[in-house]
This record gives sequence, C-alpha cells and structure tokens, in this order.
Amino acid sequence: MGPTNQEDKQSMGRARELQGLAKLRQVIQIDEGKIQEHLGEVVRSTVEEALNALLDAEADLLCGAERYERSKARKDTRAGSYERHLQTKAGDFTLKVPKLRTLPFETAIIERYRRRGSSVEEALVEMYLAGVSVRRVEDITEALWGTRVSPSTVSELNQKIYAKIETWCNRPIEGNHSYVFLDGLWLKRSWGGELRNVSLLVAIAVNEEGFREVLAVAEGSKEDKASWTAFLRHLKERGLKGVRLFVSDKCLGLVESLGEFYPEALWQRCTAHFYRNVWTAVPTSKVKEVAAMLKAIHAQKDRAAARQKAEQVAAKLKEMKLADAAALIVSGIEETLYYYTFPRERWRSLRTNNPLERLLREVRRRTRAVGAFPDGNSALMLAAARLRHAAGTKWGHAALPGHEPPSPSERGSMNDDAKTLGSPSGEPSTTRLKPQQMCDKLWTLPCQRRWIVGRTIGRLGNFCAS
Repeated sequence: MGPTNQEDKQSMGRARELQGLAKLRQVIQIDEGKIQEHLGEVVRSTVEEALNALLDAEADLLCGAERYERSKARKDTRAGSYERHLQTKAGDFTLKVPKLRTLPFETAIIERYRRRGSSVEEALVEMYLAGVSVRRVEDITEALWGTRVSPSTVSELNQKIYAKIETWCNRPIEGNHSYVFLDGLWLKRSWGGELRNVSLLVAIAVNEEGFREVLAVAEGSKEDKASWTAFLRHLKERGLKGVRLFVSDKCLGLVESLGEFYPEALWQRCTAHFYRNVWTAVPTSKVKEVAAMLKAIHAQKDRAAARQKAEQVAAKLKEMKLADAAALIVSGIEETLYYYTFPRERWRSLRTNNPLERLLREVRRRTRAVGAFPDGNSALMLAAARLRHAAGTKWGHAALPGHEPPSPSERGSMNDDAKTLGSPSGEPSTTRLKPQQMCDKLWTLPCQRRWIVGRTIGRLGNFCAS
C-alpha cells in the first residue's frame, strides 16, 4: 500500500504542475506580430534620429560652429528647418532639413527633391516590367509601404529607365555571330482615338561561344521590305558580322533585304511556319495525318534523303486530292533544308524560329496587361526592357548544342549588363524585391482589392525568380 500511495501522490503533483503551467501560459502571451511591429518601429525611429543628426552635423560644418555657439570662425547662422518625407522599404522617415540664412544647404544624405529611396523606385519599375499595370501599382504600394504612388509617378520613373534601354538598343555589336534569328511582333497603339497596329522587329543571335544574345529590337511601320531594310541596315551599322545563317519566316521583303546586306549568308525558312502554310490548304480532318508526313521530311539523315521524301509526300498528297498542299511543298521545301549544311547536333535548333518565338511569347504576356499603348515608342521601350531582362537570365546563359561552353571565369561578364535595369537614379541595383515580404500587409487591404494585389504579387514573384 505504501508504494501505491507514493505513486498517487507523484501523479497528483505532476497534474498540479501541468495546471500551473497552463495558467501561466494564459497569463503570459507572446504576440509575434506586435513584436515585429514594435521592432520595425524601433528601427525606423533609430534610423530617422541618425539621419537628422547627420543633417545637423552637416549644417554645423557649413556654419563653422555649432548651434548657439559664439565663435569668430562662424560663417553663417541657422534659419530654422523644413520637413522632408522620404519613403523607403524600412518605412516613412520625416527629416528636418536645416536652413541657413546666406549659404545654400546641400546635403549628401538625401538628394534634392527626392521623396523615395532608390530601392523603392527600383521596386516600382520592376513591378511595371513584371506585368503590373500602372494603376494597380497604387494598391501594391499601399500594401507594402502604407502610401499610394500615383500612376503619373510610375510613368515618370519609366521615362528615366527608357534612356538606359535606348542606349542598350544602340550598343555596338562585338564579335562574330554565326546564326541570326529574325521575327516580328504586332502590338496595339492609340492613334487619333483609334486602335492601330504597331510592328516591332526583333533579332537574336548565337555568338562565337555558342550563347544566345538579343541583338536588336526596333519599331517598323509594318513587316514589309522598307522596314526590314532599315532594320538590317541598323544591324550592319552597329557591327553585325560573321553571319552564316539567317532563320526566319518568309516575311514580305525580308529575303530580298537579306541579299542586299548579307549576300554570303544562307537563309533557312522556319519549318514550323512552313507547316502552317501547308495546313491552310488541308482540311481540318486531315491535318494530323499531313503533319506527320511533313515532319518525316525533316527527320531524314541528309538533304538528299529529305528531298526524296518530299517528292514522295507531294505524290501522296496528290493521291489524296490535295493538289494545292502538294504544290506548296514542291515550291517551298528547298527553303527549309539549309540547316543540313551545319553540324548534326545543331539541326534541331536551326530548323525553326522557336528560340525567338519563345522570347516573344514572354513579351506578349507582359504587354497583354497594357492593352493599347499611347504611342509606338512606349511599346518599343517596354518590349526592349523585357528582352534585356531575358538576356541576363538562364535564357542568355544556355549554350547552343554542339558548342562547349567556357568556364565561368572565361565567360567573364557576358550579358551581365542585362541582368537588371538598376534604379532610375542611375545607382547600381543592390537589392531585389522579395515577394514573400509583400504578404505581411496583404491582409490589411479591403476584401475587394485583396485578390488583385495577391495575384499581382504572385506574378512579380515569377518575374523576380526568372
């Protein structure tokens, strides 16, 4: 009986301890959200005090004496101060900028007329380039920093970025580029109260190391001979040389313009576009069967075998009462076989315009959020910004099959200038916007705007991760 009573006493003691701990937990509760908010306020106030102290120190240095100090070395006296509000990722700061009676007060701490930190300006530009419409930026900025940024402010920041983009579009082309891919892109623009089409011509190439580069993007009135002639002249003047093969669709006037500027280069017609042209003369019920026949032509081991297979396919189509499709194959098949001239491991990459089509799809995804551009230049700048960003990502660091990529040390800083646009003030980019930091204030928005902001943050996350 003794041991049993002792065990009962121990169990009862443990029960009392657990009850005491439960009551203690109810008394002491830790709110992590309030702690983080308090720490953020402590950091913000500390930084604000430090900035104001630095401003006072600069004013004392210009005056030659401290405030209320009587000294023969004094050059000027104080005349009060005025408040300046500065928006940063750490919060809003209220700075008291000193005023002097005779000397101008110019500080290195904050630029004149600046209201936002460079990281905030960079974040606004990146949101716009990621696919966020200018008017939706208002909700995003309120969720992030508690203040609303007007659409006109975002437009002004974009104008600062456009100067860098234009310089990048006109940069000299260095080295030889063996393979060049050409294509056009149609966007919408406003013209006299009506919507009109605007054409953008794009060129990418494979350099000597086997890496892809964005060469140029320019506005053309339409995809005609005059536009392609001006575009190719632009590439020639910037230094494009060593071209062995051009890959493109059979655009109006493009082939003739290539012969004027690069007569020694071959021209490969995109096989995917060639297939689509043949399918226009084929009933819908027979498209799959004809597609398999066309793919068999370009699956042959050499050009002679491909020509022989094309003759067989044309004869088969005539038996199927598809004379128009057979005529298209006979007249255009030779234009799609020039990739056989090059090493076998590169055939798949050279016979279609897919590398450029994939890039243009990303541009269309971004421009879809805009709808109609106010003018052709704004459409050109946004498309060029997306292309420049892609050149600094994995797209620009993937080597063409058949090339041995150099080591990172040998590769150097290729495409490094295209990784980021930097801040609109011209300062180098030092921070990247992290989407997970945006979610903390997301639930403070009204319900009707929460879905829009959440979707935009997810889209920005995909942009920053690419």
